[in-house]
Parts: sequence; C-alpha cells; structure tokens
Amino acid sequence: MTVTAMAAKLIDGKAIAEDIRKELKAEVEQLKAKYGKTPGLAVVLVGERKDSQTYVRNKKKACEEVGIVSYGTDLPETASEEEVLKVVADYNADPNVHGILVQLPLPKHIDEQRVLDAISIEKDVDGFHPLNIGALAMRGRDPLFVPCTPKGCLELLKRSGVQLSGKRAAVVGRSNIVGMPAALLLQREDATVTVIHSRTPDAQRICAEADIIIAACGKAEMVEGDWVKEGAAVIDVGINAVDDPSAKRGYRLVGDVNFAQAAERAECITPVPGGVGPMTIAMLLRNCVDGATRAFAAGH
Repeated sequence: MTVTAMAAKLIDGKAIAEDIRKELKAEVEQLKAKYGKTPGLAVVLVGERKDSQTYVRNKKKACEEVGIVSYGTDLPETASEEEVLKVVADYNADPNVHGILVQLPLPKHIDEQRVLDAISIEKDVDGFHPLNIGALAMRGRDPLFVPCTPKGCLELLKRSGVQLSGKRAAVVGRSNIVGMPAALLLQREDATVTVIHSRTPDAQRICAEADIIIAACGKAEMVEGDWVKEGAAVIDVGINAVDDPSAKRGYRLVGDVNFAQAAERAECITPVPGGVGPMTIAMLLRNCVDGATRAFAAGH
C-alpha cells in the first residue's frame, strides 16, 4: 500500500481560536449586562525587545476584539526590580484589573521568580504561581488558572475530537511553562503520560508508542516521522527559525516536529505557524474572563 503524503488532518489553531474569541465576546457582554462591569487585563512590559513589543500589541488587540479592557505599563530596560514590583502591587490592588501579565523575558538584573510570585494568585492569568501549579498537580484540587499554552494544546485536542481518556501520551520537553503542565493536564484527562527530555534513553521508541504527542522541546524538527505512531494526534508547540535562502526573510519558521514526515503518519497535526500560537492568546483571554467572572460573583 502506498501512503500518500500528508494523510493527516490539519488542526487549524487560527479557526479554533477565532471560535473561542466569539464565545468570549458573548460571555463578556453577558457579564456587562449582569454586573455592569467589564473584565480587565494588565500587561507589564520592561525593556525594548521587538518580539516582546509585538506579543504585547497582539494581546491588546485580542482584548479589544472580545471587549476586555486592557491596561498597560511600559518600563525602560533600566527599571529597577522594585519599580516593577511596585507596578505589580498597584495592579494587584486595582479592582478593575482581573488578570496581570508580566511579559517575559525580563532584563537580566531583575529576578523573574520574585516578580511572578508577587502577582496575586487571583490575577495570575499566566497560571505560573506555585499554588496554581501545585493545585494542578493534585487530584481533587482545581487551580484558579492553568498556563495558557498547555491549556491551548488540550483545547485543540478536545475540539478536534481526539479521545484522551485511556490513551498513551508523550510530552517531549519538561519546561515549567509548557511540558510539565501539559503532562499534568493530560493526566487529569486520564491519559497515561510519559515525559521525554534530554536525558531520556530510547526517546524515539517511547514517543512512537504514543497515541498523542505534545512536542515542546525547543529543538527544530527533533520529532521525526519514525517517532510518530500511525494514527497519532500531534500538537507541535515549537517555533524555531531555520536558515532558508529561498525565503524572503532568509529564514522560515518550523516546529519541534518534522511536519512533512509526521503528517504522513499522524491522524491529525498542528501546523507551525497557525497551530498552537493563536490558542495561547485565546486561552489568556479565557483565563482573564474566568478571573473576572469569579471576582464579580464574589461581589468584588
């Protein structure tokens, strides 16, 4: 039997994110009607990094689209740690703000951990607070917020009709931001999860046994075709620039999965770009609306 190239169904992150934004817009309107209040998201940007500025712009635009009020503080690269902490403290105290996001990375002289820990757990829309991660790891507990990128990965799988319960899942990468919370989320859905990392012997064999793969290792096209079981669902979180003289910009973006090879074997797969990326911002908006809904219901 000859397998035609690209047998896999594309999981369209852009289209799914758009559906979620429409749902959120309707929810925001209901909150306004019920409580006379609007969800608010504050973004703190330190320094002049072009990529960070672009991310922040995109987040503000997405807020506008669903009716969330966006607040922002831009500090210079030279801002002290105390100045950043003061901005966070002010937003913690502001009842109009339901989510606080500090755009990473921060300049070298600022302790990221200290800044992130200063964000009120009720406003931790990035889901990085140790109490949120701790609750995510424990059975019978629910975190207030789940980190946006892994939450987006799970949402893509569910909305694509992928069954999670009883399935074997491989998460490639163990970062605090994606790999580890993705593994915890899959476990909550009753998948049997293996985390593959730089010290894992036999990584290819283990990955090739999985029904679901979430690749988030930050290495261009590390997951090759023979890592993918026939009929698996593949979510590619990676975004890596590789040199390509034929491209207009001299490079092209690829994921952590070799897309052409994996697409011949997978049942469904996310593209890069246009897969997980749009979902991360959609989940940030989701978290902000959830935080506001809790605050309004509690009379805040």
